[in-house]
Amino acid sequence: MEKAKGKIRIKDIAIMAGVSAGTVDRVLHQRGIVSEKSRKAVNKVLEEINYSPNLLARSLASKKSYRFICLFPAYQKGEYWESIEKGFRQAAEEFENYKVEVLIEHFNQFDSSSFEEAAKTVMKYEPNAVIMSPVFRQETLEFTHQLSEKNIPFSFIDSMIEDADFIAYYGQHSSLSGYIGGKLLFQSLPPNSRILILHTFRKGSSGAIQTENRKKGFLRYMEENRLNDTTELLSVEIFEDDDERNIKLLQKIFDECQGIQAAITFNSKVHRLAKYFKILSHPEIKLIGYDVLEENITYLKEDIVSYLIAQRPEKQAYCSIRDMSYHLIFNRKINRINYVPIDILIKENIDYYLNFNE
Repeated sequence: MEKAKGKIRIKDIAIMAGVSAGTVDRVLHQRGIVSEKSRKAVNKVLEEINYSPNLLARSLASKKSYRFICLFPAYQKGEYWESIEKGFRQAAEEFENYKVEVLIEHFNQFDSSSFEEAAKTVMKYEPNAVIMSPVFRQETLEFTHQLSEKNIPFSFIDSMIEDADFIAYYGQHSSLSGYIGGKLLFQSLPPNSRILILHTFRKGSSGAIQTENRKKGFLRYMEENRLNDTTELLSVEIFEDDDERNIKLLQKIFDECQGIQAAITFNSKVHRLAKYFKILSHPEIKLIGYDVLEENITYLKEDIVSYLIAQRPEKQAYCSIRDMSYHLIFNRKINRINYVPIDILIKENIDYYLNFNE
């Protein structure tokens, strides 16, 4: 459907209402099934464009343009952050008509100094808004202080720092997802179990905010269920891009510690552990990790990974751009904290999850 001059398309109404174009079409033509929440959102937008100045026309008539910079970790093809970038780019395309320019800036998530350098680059671009993943707590707080001094609004995705003055957050409830990970892990383990908790080494800073919060939730589950006295946790730090070193490290642990029943990692690299366990002939270990990566799915289907806990990264990124646009361009009220669903995936339901289109 082409947009005539001075008109709003179904696609534009969908963006403003935060629903799909198909949902708008069903409301307009009163057909199909639409939730009451979605119907109210669409009707609210329809009222606005009927009785108020045309929002799209108003934004086009304005001489002001907006530069949003998205700051998040660099990645290789197929990794978690690729989905984040896909969501950002989808939003950039859809909000181009509103004079929103979206720029991407990456940093090394395993080196806090890389984040600091990337933050300096962001400031040189003189952004109107920043959407970022706060991997490093102290470095992020220093950066957000600079943004606040210059009255530059910012939002968080993937994880958040609660005492920062952010506009919106989209991501999991990190602590709760770790709590759920604990519940899944312990439901079939015998008493006096040994469990590996695996972390990835990071240079110049403590662990990533997301993984640390997930771990806190996991430990809270253990404490609430009085598992601390009957469970031995073996904390292991492995290294990015050093498979040989990691395999030797795990082999030593297996040689010295008999009876390891389970393992969990609080990041998206569970496929790496699955590969190591397979090489070391320990596919029986119950293994839990995060995120719907192609390699993670492969090991889930092979029953080497028992559970994946997913968090819809593309939607996080898209909604962050959308809400920042609503806030700056249309002065609309938005929700500050937006928790995405915590999806629990096993080999029996993964294909339905992947093939479903919202």
